[in-house]
Amino acid sequence: MHSFDVVIIGAGAAGLFCAGVAGQLGLKVLVLDHSEKVAEKIRISGGGRCNFTNREASPAQFLSENPHFCRSALSRYTPQDFIELLQKHQVPFHEKHKGQLFCDRSAEDIINLLLAECAAGGVERWQPCSVKNVRSAATGDASFDSGYQIDSDRGLIKATQVVISTGGLSIPKIGATDFGYRIASQFGLRLVEPRAALVPLTFDGAGWAAYAQLAGLALPVQIETNPADATPKQRKKSVVFSEDLLFTHRGLSGPAVLQISSFWREGQPVRINLAPGTDLNATLLKAKNQSRKLIANELGALVPSRLADAWVGDEPALQRPISDAPDKALQTLAARLADWQLTPTGTEGYKKAEVTTGGVDTRDLSSQSMESTQPGLYFIGEVVDVTGWLGGYNFQWAWASGFACAQAMAAKKAGLTG
Repeated sequence: MHSFDVVIIGAGAAGLFCAGVAGQLGLKVLVLDHSEKVAEKIRISGGGRCNFTNREASPAQFLSENPHFCRSALSRYTPQDFIELLQKHQVPFHEKHKGQLFCDRSAEDIINLLLAECAAGGVERWQPCSVKNVRSAATGDASFDSGYQIDSDRGLIKATQVVISTGGLSIPKIGATDFGYRIASQFGLRLVEPRAALVPLTFDGAGWAAYAQLAGLALPVQIETNPADATPKQRKKSVVFSEDLLFTHRGLSGPAVLQISSFWREGQPVRINLAPGTDLNATLLKAKNQSRKLIANELGALVPSRLADAWVGDEPALQRPISDAPDKALQTLAARLADWQLTPTGTEGYKKAEVTTGGVDTRDLSSQSMESTQPGLYFIGEVVDVTGWLGGYNFQWAWASGFACAQAMAAKKAGLTG
């Protein structure tokens, strides 16, 4: 039998970071993962350059059934803390818009940093290594008297504490599974229903046919989603994102749509302003008094010309010089562009989702330590019902939750041996 203070199941961002911190705090740590490759999600993130945090990270950019749960961990390990770790390892990075930080060279720099931190803490890592089951003496297993036993395909392991950092269901081709949810359920913990998030939205073929020709077109927009019967007061409180939108053959993508997808629910419309910052109605009516150009040409100066042509379409009232157009037709055109409402039929699902919302219910976890109501069993990272916006926030949650967990486990061991 192999014996460790801590076994961490899942060698992704949260698991590796937690392992490195815990090891350097004096714990004997083993990391297991069923995949042969380490931290594959880091490797493919940010176009291969890993958007590893966001300078502006705060609880306001996270979704959860309990939005205050993430506050403690985020306050104790900040973006600046991770930046200092990068500087220690001489990893060059740069900032894009809205506080997003990326590696200059490659996401491999983050992976190598995490592995170096693990090595500094004497962490053992077994990959590939599948876990067959996890048992706890506290739940009445009479075959051992304390802690946990883990049956793995490399033998039996004994651990005082176990950390689950196996992520969500997103991107199954790189090894995502429901393992973490199954372990939570096994030990009686509650789950918030998982959903694909940061994911493109899709529309039915016939209804989308008029827009499929715009595939590849990108433009800045404002986007929000509300219940179809939302009151003005509800709309005022809704989350609005100002980002780029991308038309695809099957629907909509781009940062704006990925952001709103985390908030969208089946049956709800999305509302899109295709020309934010422009008073389309006033601009078109002014052009009517000054121009003899076709409406599509005038509109093409305000939005991409392909979009202008599609919006004018075959409507007779719009197939004319703008000076000849009825005011009402221009007003209707402006209103449609400024408040385009359409209802997605679904999403591209977990195969294209960057993250999974929902997960282990935070009511059954300590916000200070990430320990569950099952003593000695911890959950960190994406497997928990805490999901960040697009832009580096989910990695910051991985670092912060992993740090809180490692600190707590070290304190617990010190308390037991002190």
